Amino acid sequence: MNQDIFVTIEHLRGNVAEISYIMLVAAHELAHGTGGKVIAVLLGQNAQGMANTLNADQLLYGEHALLADFNPEAYQKALAGIINEYKPRAVLFGHTSIGMDIVGGLSAQLSLPIVSSVRTIEANSKLISQICGGKIMAECDLPEPTALITVVPGGYKAEEGQSKQATAVTTIAVELPESLHINLTQYIEPEAGDVDISKEPLLIAVGRGIQTEDNISLADELAEAIGGVVCASRPVVDQGWLPTSRLVGKSGSTVKPKVYLAMGISGAPEHVEAITGSDTIIAINTDPAAPIFNIAKYGTTADLFDLVPVLTDQIRSIKG
Repeated sequence: MNQDIFVTIEHLRGNVAEISYIMLVAAHELAHGTGGKVIAVLLGQNAQGMANTLNADQLLYGEHALLADFNPEAYQKALAGIINEYKPRAVLFGHTSIGMDIVGGLSAQLSLPIVSSVRTIEANSKLISQICGGKIMAECDLPEPTALITVVPGGYKAEEGQSKQATAVTTIAVELPESLHINLTQYIEPEAGDVDISKEPLLIAVGRGIQTEDNISLADELAEAIGGVVCASRPVVDQGWLPTSRLVGKSGSTVKPKVYLAMGISGAPEHVEAITGSDTIIAINTDPAAPIFNIAKYGTTADLFDLVPVLTDQIRSIKG
């Protein structure tokens, strides 16, 4: 076993996922403790160009026709071979639908330990995981032999994991069977919505704390006054109160506005991972332990039903 930290690069349709850059930052922190290098592992077909944006000491690139699109079975088999050959100290995965599709099967197949929901790495390779929706932070040592780690957003800035210099690439052989049990038959693009929230500079986001559909009018009025757009977390969209085009989160849009005002949003990992690129996050939540305050620059525990109407009136008054 060497002391290198491997990072499984997550990408889709030719684009590196933001969580991959966050993992690279975490990997460098972990490598400081182990004394190893940060090795990015990129699997795909005609995907080598993505190496130019990755802040890693080295990149292992494995190409195969069955890796052209994400397939959890193909990734598990390919990564099992890589881990057995190189025996890294740890392998990082995104705590995402893609990452979680891979890591469980790998752990069972290779009998390796998993540390889930890691947010930050501290001195002496201490892993800090968020549990109970982020309300509790748990600390553990880096387990042996090779630790499989899933990383959540919020602890590091994605831009710190990006590089303008090309990473040294080592092409590796990937052995896969001629056919797999899982096959991709169709890629379905989401329907275009009334607005592209991923491009909006100011977002007013509502969560479960808005309570009823009628109360969304509070967010609409504030957005109209301030010149923003209303979006929502999963519970609001699941209720049908706003269309899926307004969904922020793992199965919705990743947003990077100048200002993200979160009203009644607790800050679950699947939501947080989609908003960490925001310049300024402001949170309104009556629960002082809500995880959203961990990433918010400004926040208040005032009742949104008391605060938002006053805020809207003040903005209208200032703007005349």
